[in-house]
Amino acid sequence: MSGGRRYDAPVADRNEALLEALVLVAPGTALRQGLDRVLQASRGALVVVGDDPTVLSICTGGFLLDTEFTPQRLSELAKMDGAIILTKDASRIARANVHLMPRASIPTRETGTRHRTAERVARSLDVPVLTVSEAMATITVYRGPFRHTLQQPARLIDRATQAIAAVERFKARYDLALALLSTLEVEDTVSVNDVVAVLQPGEMVVRFTREVQDYLVELGEDGRLIRLQIEELGAGVEETLRLVALDYVSVPEDGHGRADGHLSVGIAGRDAQRVVREQRADAAVAALHALTHEELLGRSAVAAVLGFDVVPGVLDLPVEARGYRLLHRLPRVSETIIERIVEHFVTLPHLMQASLAELEKVGGVGEAKARSVKDGLARMVEASILERYE
Repeated sequence: MSGGRRYDAPVADRNEALLEALVLVAPGTALRQGLDRVLQASRGALVVVGDDPTVLSICTGGFLLDTEFTPQRLSELAKMDGAIILTKDASRIARANVHLMPRASIPTRETGTRHRTAERVARSLDVPVLTVSEAMATITVYRGPFRHTLQQPARLIDRATQAIAAVERFKARYDLALALLSTLEVEDTVSVNDVVAVLQPGEMVVRFTREVQDYLVELGEDGRLIRLQIEELGAGVEETLRLVALDYVSVPEDGHGRADGHLSVGIAGRDAQRVVREQRADAAVAALHALTHEELLGRSAVAAVLGFDVVPGVLDLPVEARGYRLLHRLPRVSETIIERIVEHFVTLPHLMQASLAELEKVGGVGEAKARSVKDGLARMVEASILERYE
């Protein structure tokens, strides 16, 4: 793929601009209905969505319309050879039978005249360009360096259904691993391997969920049921992965109570640790998302995103949670209070052993809140014991 071009880019490589263009031509939209009518009539078309001065500067000939867009009008205007110019929101037809003149020096890998023009316009101007191929009976969307050929809704639904089946499998593994992690946390017997066992399937759930969401962009109203399924399956997983990262990401100290020694002036002590911990947790989640499929299957690579050295036996190392995830499970405990509790007790085992009086010493935690936290954690311990013996 020379010159950094993305040609029929896979779902994971699509940028937001292309996704916005795909929304315009999703099933159920007036524009898609018009393009489908052109296909059914066995004709071709070249459509530019945008009529700003940069677009008009490369237009010659044709005629001004400035009329409301309808699928029927688009189909009739496609009988002419020239391009059709729509307004930015595709609500009106601005011009028709226009000859487009993008610079010939703009590179293109297309061969047909219509498609070569479309790619050059899309690469030179920030507008979606659509083509209907009479010979291939396809609709292609161009935006910047990206090109995507629309697929039939039935095929997209089939692929989305397969991806949902994969999400269900990984979600089941993730739920089991997360429940086990909760049990091990209250028993203070967590190893790096137990944390990795949550991150691996959780990341796969996130990846397949995003894949399905991209299909939904293209499916439009045809994907209503699939949208409900995937929203339920993926709910809360990304946030939980971040909380796990906050609990276990490695944050070394520089010997002066400052994490890494690279913090802004005025931030010190535990405030410094909190800031760096959040930065490292966000970086760990980003690194997890960036792992290849093969790397994600390797548990050491997943441990490495949390800052653990890739050495023999690293997965067996004992680790202590900071308590973020379990504290977020308690009702009516704010982010501010959670942060203060974590900063005060440092690790979950210390928090689990704390008395009511010690909890009340945390800023903003009165007697009622301290009792609520203490009772909530006690219920988790009881649940852990019951699960062990069921």
